[in-house]
Amino acid sequence: MNMETLIIPCKSRPPAVSLSPRQGRPPELPSRSAVTLPRKPSPLLARLNYISRKGHLAEVIEALDSLAGTGLKISTDTYTDLLDRCIDEKSLHLGRRLHSLISLVEVPDPFAETKLVSMYAKCGSLSEAREVFDGMRERNLFTWSAMIGAFSRDGRSREVVEMFYSMMRDGVFPDAFLLPKILQACGHCEDLETGKLIHSLAIRGGIWGSSRVRNSILTVYTKCGKLSSARRVFESVEERDVVSWNSLISGYTQKGKNSEAYRLFNAMTAEGTQPSPVTWNVLIAGHCQSGNCDAAVELMMEMEAAGLLPDVFTWTSVISGFAQNGRQLRALDLFREMVLAGVKPNGVTLASVISACASLQALNKGQETHTVAVKIGLGDNLLVGNSLIDMYSKCEEAESASRVFNAIGEKDIYSWNSMIGGYFQAGYCGKAHELFLEMQKSDVSPNVITWNVMISGYMQNGDEDQAINLFHKMEEEGKMCRDTASWNSIIAGYAQNGQKDRALGVLRQMQSFGEYPNWVTILSILPSCSNLISFKKVKEIHACVLRRGFHSVLPVANSLIDTYAKSGDIDYSRRVFDVISRRDIITWNSMLSGLVSLGSPHAAIDLFNQMRESGLKPNRGTFVSLLNAYGRAGEVAEGIEVFSSIMKDYLIVPALEHYLAIVDLYGRAGRLEEALDFIEQMPVEPDSSIWLALLTACRVHGNASFALLAAEHLLELEPGNASLQPTIVNTFALCGKSEHAQKLKKLEKDGVPKKIMGQSWTEVGNTVHTFISGSPSKSHSEQLLSWVRDIKQKVGALESSDGGLCIKEEENEEISGIHSEKLAIGFALISSHGTETHPRVRVVKNSRMCMDCHTTAKNISTLYGCEIYLNDTRCLHHFKEGRCSCGDHW
Repeated sequence: MNMETLIIPCKSRPPAVSLSPRQGRPPELPSRSAVTLPRKPSPLLARLNYISRKGHLAEVIEALDSLAGTGLKISTDTYTDLLDRCIDEKSLHLGRRLHSLISLVEVPDPFAETKLVSMYAKCGSLSEAREVFDGMRERNLFTWSAMIGAFSRDGRSREVVEMFYSMMRDGVFPDAFLLPKILQACGHCEDLETGKLIHSLAIRGGIWGSSRVRNSILTVYTKCGKLSSARRVFESVEERDVVSWNSLISGYTQKGKNSEAYRLFNAMTAEGTQPSPVTWNVLIAGHCQSGNCDAAVELMMEMEAAGLLPDVFTWTSVISGFAQNGRQLRALDLFREMVLAGVKPNGVTLASVISACASLQALNKGQETHTVAVKIGLGDNLLVGNSLIDMYSKCEEAESASRVFNAIGEKDIYSWNSMIGGYFQAGYCGKAHELFLEMQKSDVSPNVITWNVMISGYMQNGDEDQAINLFHKMEEEGKMCRDTASWNSIIAGYAQNGQKDRALGVLRQMQSFGEYPNWVTILSILPSCSNLISFKKVKEIHACVLRRGFHSVLPVANSLIDTYAKSGDIDYSRRVFDVISRRDIITWNSMLSGLVSLGSPHAAIDLFNQMRESGLKPNRGTFVSLLNAYGRAGEVAEGIEVFSSIMKDYLIVPALEHYLAIVDLYGRAGRLEEALDFIEQMPVEPDSSIWLALLTACRVHGNASFALLAAEHLLELEPGNASLQPTIVNTFALCGKSEHAQKLKKLEKDGVPKKIMGQSWTEVGNTVHTFISGSPSKSHSEQLLSWVRDIKQKVGALESSDGGLCIKEEENEEISGIHSEKLAIGFALISSHGTETHPRVRVVKNSRMCMDCHTTAKNISTLYGCEIYLNDTRCLHHFKEGRCSCGDHW
């Protein structure tokens, strides 16, 4: 045949044959021969060979395209060599053009088509790779390897496993080089059954001797949590390498069994296998994932002592561990140490550091990290960029977040969602909506998270109608099935906006639609029920928690302890506390705070001692509750000693709430001069809460001069605080100092109300009833007024006692009418008459309870054998058997 053949330098290739499991890889073919040209090449072919040697791939393909109709043929080696060069240049465009010229191949065979599959996969078009693969008439081991390798590189583990079964049906068995990729996919998607099958096939097929296969099977068992099976495989191997040890150690760390992992680590060194950096990193990462970050740092120091410098993965594990376990400041310190050690951070490191800055709202630190990212060439890293958007948004720097967003070349779904959320966080609902519309026109389509961010954003900004509108449109227009998070966005929004009844209504509606609440749902709604008149709702939610099995979720249990305490039932809090097997600092602090607030200071002190015996280190919140407990118990010396130990023994810098607790401690004991001296020597500027605590102590112990001083400071600090104004005005009036007349006039001039209308609420028969001072409820009004008059005769109206100052927030009942809390208590007791032996009355009031009503409530608890829980603006009162949990100090 007088047809000229163009032969261009090419790579060697194996023959297109299918191998049995025992054959292994074929021997390499001899290296290609020198370029062979026809005896009398045409000038055109000579030119093509010259262009090829110069590496001008596009020109070669252009020339071949122009010769497609001339009868020119090229060898398969030449064709596959050109495809390899497309792969090297990552040129999908040229690869497609070369695919269209496959008819030029002299003798087409499966190897050329296999190379096409590989080219498409490596150039980023997995769909076209699959199309070529599916159209092949003959598929051998190398063809399957190319396709499976492509799916494996793309992280599509499930498709890899499916292709393994298709391959077996096609009569082709994977060799020792391909099996580890399939086993890796089994591990990623936790397909234990396929892993077991391959384990069996590897033994029968004679490739069990491959260490890569053995280690891959071992990894499948560990990733699927089957440590006993992994252990049997491990112990069946006579010569274990470092990869085998690492796989088993990793399995134990993933299960949180760090002690056993460390024992294996020691056994590894004892057997003579030197731990690699990967071994150390696996151990360190395992401790970080378990929250034991301090132990991880100790391991890092051991690693250095063993002669191995911690690498970027070591540092990243530790930094991420501290950041994810609420110790963001320590994470930032470690990042600084890492940079000083000369270790270059990667994208994951920077993302963890930026996330820590976001949690702390540390804008300056975040900006510094942003600068570091730009300097080391990671400024355009997608993971870093997304973290920066989140950080700037949480620091209320929406414009900076927008600049980062616009600078990201190929945005992913997280980029869009973070920026939309950032606009909502800054209150820019219009910009968020515009970006949402822009996203719908982009290459990245909104997902269910996007819709949830939109719904949540509108709820947080008070636009409930728009949020509900989107909630309904989500399925109709967005073609998105609402998930639990969608319902949670509505529930959390209503709860945060103070509409707990609506939140509970949506929760019930959610369940009626067959959508089960998760523990996030519970955490969203419980805080809104943290008041006395929501006790029944708390029990309803608790029942849901038990039905759904969320009682073992620690954040839910912690929230229940706190909510029950704030709802006035410390017994339920204690029951939840006692059944928790693993308690964290929040668990102990919630229980401590509840005991103190409900008048059990000695029980709180005992609980603190139990906490210390358990080995858990107290934090700032723990000491606030402990100091308050000593104050309520009247143990001043012990409280002062604890305060001194905060910095000396625990290296905690006292905050304003600790100073407030000491002022209250002195005030309750009547040691007012010491309280004032303490305030004047405080290293931080006292705020209104400090002076209000002193004023309260002055009112109880009858010190008019100190009360006047405290009132002056309150007026200076918060002249516009409506809840404090009646207290300030009445203090000035009671002291009768002419020099303060001008201040009283200024208050009136500035429009300060002379009084706050007292309101109280109580729940009877699943209905919340509202009472206003001087205005009894329309129903039972005569009966209620008669009851109040009767109580006054039995109890008597006492304005003050023990020499205290009568500083009021409400006018006398002779002027304003009966105070709202008396009406609420009376209504609750009348309504429960005959239905409860020892009724519990729960009342919430919007101002401080006066001394007369406080005394009356104590006496009612004795007369009726009842318990009264009353939450006013100062504290939670628990009246029982003639006493109050506040110790008459509020």
